[in-house]
Amino acid sequence: MKSRREQREEKKASVEEKTKKITKFQQRVFDALLLIPKGKVTTYKYLSDYLNCNSCQAIGQALKKNPFSPQIPCHRVIKSDYSLGGFNGKTEGSEIERKKKLLGKEGINFDDNLKLLNIPSEVLFDFKTKN
Repeated sequence: MKSRREQREEKKASVEEKTKKITKFQQRVFDALLLIPKGKVTTYKYLSDYLNCNSCQAIGQALKKNPFSPQIPCHRVIKSDYSLGGFNGKTEGSEIERKKKLLGKEGINFDDNLKLLNIPSEVLFDFKTKN
């Protein structure tokens, strides 16, 4: 059995290895995600606007490659039509159920068709006001 020190050092090495693989763009996306508090969500479009990126798809690709999920909360990004969207590169199955469950624990709920049940104005994060 490994000591706590050995476990910490392995974890640190793992984080350092993952960090080496992150592009500058991905880092900008991940930094923006850290602004979104529990109980709030944003959309791929709002996130792309905040980052002055013209591609919601590029945002999705960066989120798909997030090695720090759920600590860097990519689960807090939904589609502009207020549906759940993808998670970990998947648009159905267990990963979508996991995203729905993570958001449910934060008070963000979706119906059986994966549409937002909360009032959007109460749960959408505004990057301008940080609220």
